[in-house]
Amino acid sequence: VQLQASGGGLAQPGGSLTLSCALSGFSLDDFAIGWYRRAPGKEREGVSCISKSEDITYYADSVKGRFTISRDRAKNTVYLQMENLKPEDTAVYRCNAQASDLTIYWGQGTLVTVSS
Repeated sequence: VQLQASGGGLAQPGGSLTLSCALSGFSLDDFAIGWYRRAPGKEREGVSCISKSEDITYYADSVKGRFTISRDRAKNTVYLQMENLKPEDTAVYRCNAQASDLTIYWGQGTLVTVSS
């Protein structure tokens, strides 16, 4: 299972970015997908996740109402649409995939910097 995260970059406060997590080797339908982030000097934080089949979503309170997670089965990709970005959203973002047997696969990180 390989995960490829992309879409990070520099955004101004109030701006938007969309992160992508592309899965290869297996069907996205077989995994719950989560987004995590780690800001400099801070612990890793769970940001959002989407369930395997019913597409039930979860958001951390810090991003609720600003971030949207979605799944494109045709592209085998999960997106994290981030709006109204704040400087405190600056972090390395990583996605992971959890299989039914609870095995977790991690992708590499993509850096999001929110600064004016």
